Amino acid sequence: MKKKTIVELLLSDGPSQPRIDAGAFLSLLGDGLWHVTSPARYEGILQSAAILPEPAIPDSERWKTAAGPKHYPFVRSLGGVSLFDFKGFDPVAYDAYYVFSSWREFVPYRHEWGAAIWIEIDRSRAAGSVIRAKDLLDRWKKDNAHAHTLMPMIEAAHIGSIRLDVFSRVLSVDGKSGRIVNLPLPPNRPFDRP
Repeated sequence: MKKKTIVELLLSDGPSQPRIDAGAFLSLLGDGLWHVTSPARYEGILQSAAILPEPAIPDSERWKTAAGPKHYPFVRSLGGVSLFDFKGFDPVAYDAYYVFSSWREFVPYRHEWGAAIWIEIDRSRAAGSVIRAKDLLDRWKKDNAHAHTLMPMIEAAHIGSIRLDVFSRVLSVDGKSGRIVNLPLPPNRPFDRP
């Protein structure tokens, strides 16, 4: 039996449309440090020339905000941007240990959005502003911040805005067509754009 390529694994034909296999998609993400957003929000990131900790998005459209500020995601309470850190990630072992983690809500895209933009963050350029996933979990425990949500061991934080020049790769995932496309990196400054 011929071994499937990563692209063949990514697209598994379902009854009516292609389905993106989450496991194969994780292979594509590799050991990267990633921020995921919707295509519309990505346009806002480009206009702002940064991923902002507090973008102009109503709380009603943000993740885990229904219970109010005392229960906002932990990273948001720190003034940070949430990142997925998939370095050494084993989804089967993780799911067995962290049964209530909601990482699958985002991988490969939120069904509510129908698509996603995955932005890889250059670890070396962002290093001074990043709280690694393990350190973030330790801080969450030390601060007794259990009312705030956190995806243990895979959610990292970038404190403050993430500039465009820290992006190392951008992927577009279309849930309807099943297409995954490498997008060009954005210009580093707003005035560089045509």
